Amino acid sequence: MAAFLGTIGASGAIAWQLGSRPAEQWIETLGRPERVKGLQIDEVIARLRIKPGDILTDIGAGTGVFSLPFARAVAPGGKVYAVEVDQGLVDHIAERVRVDGVSNVETVLGEFTDPNLPTRDIDLAFFHNVLHHVEDRAGYLKNLARYIKPEGRVAIIERGHTRPDEHELHMSQEQVTAWMADVGFQPSEEHYLFEGGKWFVVYSRR
Repeated sequence: MAAFLGTIGASGAIAWQLGSRPAEQWIETLGRPERVKGLQIDEVIARLRIKPGDILTDIGAGTGVFSLPFARAVAPGGKVYAVEVDQGLVDHIAERVRVDGVSNVETVLGEFTDPNLPTRDIDLAFFHNVLHHVEDRAGYLKNLARYIKPEGRVAIIERGHTRPDEHELHMSQEQVTAWMADVGFQPSEEHYLFEGGKWFVVYSRR
């Protein structure tokens, strides 16, 4: 989710990721019912062909709005690593997991340049409106690739447009495809699910 940013550390130091906001603001923003409805979560899961036993990572998981449905889709036997760089959001997801009784989500406090995953056996890495917040996008994708199994995939959903005052957040689908090519991935599926220039591409190794 777009909450892949925020404050970090007990001192509440200001994060240097792009478009930063405090965790409390992200929790309020990302949880709006109208926004969640527009995510088309069930359709996204269907198009990703997730199956029981898969190991997923939800990069920039925000409030866990995708992480929990992913967890149900990969059960039994599968697991979801919900990655955030903000301890407040990590704690929020952990509490949701506890309240909902979901046993196959593990929260991960990632780094700004690396997801810091505890496994290198990922079947699918998922980004939803997250990558444009990462300062070193190419570097992050290079580090992520180390955690993905040879037949694994990376799914990226991103907005197509930014406002003039958000120039630092802008990136194109072509740029992402070039960065993915540099780490050995190419587009294998493109889904036309969203409007307004928002794109949804799945990358696989050549």
